[in-house]
Amino acid sequence: MTEHASLPVQAVCIGVSAGGLKALSAILPGLPAEFPLPVFVVIHLPPGKTSIVADLFAGKCRMAVREAEDKAPVEPGVVYFAPPDYHLLIDPDGRLSLSSDEPVLFSRPSVDVLFESAADVYGPGLVGIILTGANNDGARGLKAVMTAGGQGLIEKPEEAYASTMPKSAIDACPDARVMSLEEIAAFVRGLGQILEARA
Repeated sequence: MTEHASLPVQAVCIGVSAGGLKALSAILPGLPAEFPLPVFVVIHLPPGKTSIVADLFAGKCRMAVREAEDKAPVEPGVVYFAPPDYHLLIDPDGRLSLSSDEPVLFSRPSVDVLFESAADVYGPGLVGIILTGANNDGARGLKAVMTAGGQGLIEKPEEAYASTMPKSAIDACPDARVMSLEEIAAFVRGLGQILEARA
């Protein structure tokens, strides 16, 4: 399993936009309840609406699923969704942070903002994943993840509901692994299995 050689992984970040519910449904429900890492998710949502995404996945997933709350401590084994109209960041003290700073690439929450802050905190212990989407958000953030020594995974553009986001990430991160959703799901499940075996 040489693709996991840079473990121990400490966290997983996922960025997704158009077609995101279906893409996330191929990954998150397959993770076990005892998955040992936090998973942070930014999905582009319209502002001014209460999101049901966290509730939707809470009903599908064995892991705990929560909408991120400002200053809440990061816990392993939890999927955190960025709330609508707030950027989600990870603070150096291991807490979540919500920001109403300006949108990035017309997006708040922004994939770039999450990935860049998480890269600062977790460095080589971070896996960043870019899935389907119709804009360029996430490319800069994934580059930050990989520059910090973390791993980058990108959904195959030809299989994505919207190919712009994966294509932009590939252009920015030519060394990232480009995979099908099934391969990404298996990779993330494998992280948990390897960490359990090392415990």
